[in-house]
Amino acid sequence: MKPSPHPYSGPERPAPGLPALPGRRGFLGGLLATAALAAAGPALATPAHAAARPAPAPAPPNAPRATRPLLLGTYTSEAGGGTGIGTAAYDTATGAITPGPVITGVDNPSYLALHPSGSTVYAVAEQEAGAVTAVGRAPDGTYEVLGSRPTGGSGTTHLSVHPSGRWLLSANYGSGSVAVHPIAEDGSLGERTDLVTHSSPPGPGQGGPHAHQIVTAPDGGHVLAVDLGTDTVYTYTLDESAGTLTEVSRAALAPGSGPRHLAFHPDGRSAYLACELDNTLVVCAYDPATGALTPGPGQSTGTGSGTSYPSQPVVTGDGAYVYLANRGPNSLTRYAVEDDGAAVRLLDTVPVGGDWPRQLALSPDSTLLFAANQRSSTVTVFGVGPDGSLTAAGDPFPAPVAVCVLPLP
Repeated sequence: MKPSPHPYSGPERPAPGLPALPGRRGFLGGLLATAALAAAGPALATPAHAAARPAPAPAPPNAPRATRPLLLGTYTSEAGGGTGIGTAAYDTATGAITPGPVITGVDNPSYLALHPSGSTVYAVAEQEAGAVTAVGRAPDGTYEVLGSRPTGGSGTTHLSVHPSGRWLLSANYGSGSVAVHPIAEDGSLGERTDLVTHSSPPGPGQGGPHAHQIVTAPDGGHVLAVDLGTDTVYTYTLDESAGTLTEVSRAALAPGSGPRHLAFHPDGRSAYLACELDNTLVVCAYDPATGALTPGPGQSTGTGSGTSYPSQPVVTGDGAYVYLANRGPNSLTRYAVEDDGAAVRLLDTVPVGGDWPRQLALSPDSTLLFAANQRSSTVTVFGVGPDGSLTAAGDPFPAPVAVCVLPLP
């Protein structure tokens, strides 16, 4: 997030006593005019831990290195931004990134998600007229834009695919709403089946609801939406026949905390929530039977005085460590997970090696950590040690206004 004020993207207003916050991205003077989304067409254009976990085995001498695809989100309407979804490849042993072509015809793809089948990628269009776009992924590594659908809200900032693979869920930051779209057999999107606007009173300094994330819990039976503007996490059930959401509970966070993103422990009974306005990580208990989320007290980010604006937590696949990106001090915090996921212990922080780490992602095997650094237009990579320690891997990779990084399996 940041720089320059942005009326629909947070943290657009600080909690009382905090300095004024630049908005989610550098849309000069606020909202830009809505850009028309390309509906279809060819996509390729200009190239652009647990202590018990064993360390990765070294590759045999002279063995070819394995590489996997990496996708990069950006803002196409911002000065210095990209021209679409960036593609690249990363070395699974060293983390070194090699650039690829750009998937054009996709506007403001600031967040990306992969279909469970691996055959389709989805992108938000974070702009006044929010939208979601489907991009087909062929076995030969080429991509094709399948079309876009409006979300019915503004500033679409997050999306995720329901585990069934039949529904796309999206969060509209500007209008404080969440939307549902059906997914066809070919991965393309149908017309929206639901749109729900959050109704809790806004938190201190907020003008209304600001839905920042929507994700399905590991139990598969509940959908959770994190709202920064109302300091609330909403839990819904999804009717998998009709594609409609029904609210079942609300979890209230501390007033002015600004909850942004959560990540679940693999056992599905705990979640870790980044609160960007009061600089905390909140450990939450989760009840799969009811969908109720129960927040605990805020935990320190270990960043000292000043505002750290934590953006996103990620959890290693074995559930042993949580990492948190801090945009203010440009650092990563490492926590050890304890009490079967119900508690965390702060271990240390390390420099992220870039400016304004907007989003984090772990490789599928949790041996590499990627950070998308918005202001420095770079992606930095870290090796994850058996003890969860982070070691910088190579030089930062240039990526225009990097706001999302998605390593593919």
